[in-house]
Amino acid sequence: MRLLLMSDTHLPKRAKELPAPLLAELPRADVVFHAGDWVDTATLDLLENRSARLVGVHGNNDGPELRARLPEVAYAELGGLRFAVVHETGAAQGREARCAARYPDADVLVFGHSHIPWDTTGPGGLRLLNPGSPTDRRRQPHCTYMTATVNDGRLTDVTLHRLPPRPVSPQGSRAG
Repeated sequence: MRLLLMSDTHLPKRAKELPAPLLAELPRADVVFHAGDWVDTATLDLLENRSARLVGVHGNNDGPELRARLPEVAYAELGGLRFAVVHETGAAQGREARCAARYPDADVLVFGHSHIPWDTTGPGGLRLLNPGSPTDRRRQPHCTYMTATVNDGRLTDVTLHRLPPRPVSPQGSRAG
């Protein structure tokens, strides 16, 4: 089972649309995760329509329309693994232990908020994954997303994908 993980798309504030390499992954993914901060409902509509299965949550920048359609925390069992998805996990220091205590029944926690890619394993084996942001790299060198595979009850092939820089428009700002 192929997974596609993203977060913090912030459309249309940080970009006009999702990057083409990310969109090209949609038909290959059995399950798409979005860990919040969509900002617009059009992105949710697009992913609902083009994903075989979507597991998403709202983030701190998501308004009432998105909060009405998405939970704060989502759970899914896939191929024998229990996933939890949430936008915010708090400070990096102590994250593994804190999340292991908050999500004791999860094998994998997908989260966002920081725009900083993250892949660690906490006490008891909880795997924590933050795919970064495909549209707003903040202080990171690249915009990013992740893919992974669930195979025989194991998470394998976790890959962080770096996106090429968006072109600069004639006005000097990054184009969509």
